[in-house]
Amino acid sequence: MTDKYPYEPKPDDRSDNVEKLQDMVQDTIQNIEEAHETMKHASGDDKEKIKAKNKRREEAIEGMRQEIKDEAKQ
Repeated sequence: MTDKYPYEPKPDDRSDNVEKLQDMVQDTIQNIEEAHETMKHASGDDKEKIKAKNKRREEAIEGMRQEIKDEAKQ
């Protein structure tokens, strides 16, 4: 080939996106649970950092669940 980019891009395969997102949700929930265990032995400042991180994780889960709904519609 004489093209600048001789390789074709892979087609967009979204067939397993819902499954991947569900796995990500489960992994994130597990991380939250593990962080709760860690908090039992953490100091005040570390507890606050863990709480903040778990809050971000919960927000991420909500986003992933919305994306699951969107993907399931397609």
